[in-house]
Amino acid sequence: MAKISLEHLRHSYWPEPRQEAHWALKKMSLEWSDGGAYALLGPSGCGKTTLLNLISGLLRPTEGRILFDGSDITSTTPEQRNIAQVFQFPVIYDTMTVYDNLAFPLRNRAVAEGAVDARVRAVAEMLDLTRALENRASGLTADGKQKISLGRGLVREDVNVIMFDEPLTVIDPHLKWQLRSKLKELHRRIRRTMIYVTHDQTEALTFADQVVVMNDGQIVQIGTPVDLFERPRHTFVGHFIGSPGMNVLPCEIRGGQASFAGLPIETVNAGLYRGAATSFELGVRPEFVNFAPAGIPVDIVRVSDAGRFRIVEVRHRDRSLKLLVPEGQEIPTGASHVRFDPAHTQVYEDGWMVGAGS
Repeated sequence: MAKISLEHLRHSYWPEPRQEAHWALKKMSLEWSDGGAYALLGPSGCGKTTLLNLISGLLRPTEGRILFDGSDITSTTPEQRNIAQVFQFPVIYDTMTVYDNLAFPLRNRAVAEGAVDARVRAVAEMLDLTRALENRASGLTADGKQKISLGRGLVREDVNVIMFDEPLTVIDPHLKWQLRSKLKELHRRIRRTMIYVTHDQTEALTFADQVVVMNDGQIVQIGTPVDLFERPRHTFVGHFIGSPGMNVLPCEIRGGQASFAGLPIETVNAGLYRGAATSFELGVRPEFVNFAPAGIPVDIVRVSDAGRFRIVEVRHRDRSLKLLVPEGQEIPTGASHVRFDPAHTQVYEDGWMVGAGS
């Protein structure tokens, strides 16, 4: 296992990058503790896989250093870094049995056969592959083959870090929850450093203790699932995480008081602003918007049933926003009012939360 440190890392696929758009990864520094469960979360093309490949040694960074336990491994090979990596699409040996596929990484390192057998059967049990151990891998479904790929990443006990690059893409939807749970269970048992790359917020938030949210080649926020949900540091995080995402509305700040459409709004951070600008954005999640006897006057536009709650879209003048109404709670008819929970309402300037820096 290893503590992973990235120091002033930056990468470009251009031989001589001359402008900001040439950088696939903007300059970043971060540290992951030994034995933690982490996720890289963001949309396609945001730099997640590039960062993963830099850590694994498949790419060498244009600038900066990568350290494992304080040792500079920037120029070392993937083999020297002692990393297990599970890719988006299954990489297996079709002519081998499931057992031999799982055993291959151990036999390749001359592990005693008794230890190989014990480890293979333990991993097979965890991934529900025990009954298929003697079958040829070529006869399995796509999700069965990916489970072998996952198993080969997990079977070694001597690796510094296990990295998963969109590992559940080809897994049948009803099996995804089961495999996420099993990976989380395994991490709690062995406490090995794991990094999980995904564009799926559910996968990231249910697996990781700390999530790194990326967009356009840069880290936007690092935090626990609760941090990202309750205090999104950037409006992108508010939009990307949550279903539906955070409401973002234009607002002003004067004398430490935020206002939307001329109406005063209590927030957690408007009083922290010390600049002279007057144009900002107000962020509040649908979970923290409620119907009230008084507040912002709105008209109800649409009601969508989402099972345990209903998503209600309302409009104030030319601005729409959404709120969640629990099942069984009455929804007003006609003209109504909504109120924002002050403890979960933030002000943003240029996308960044006021008082949190950029």
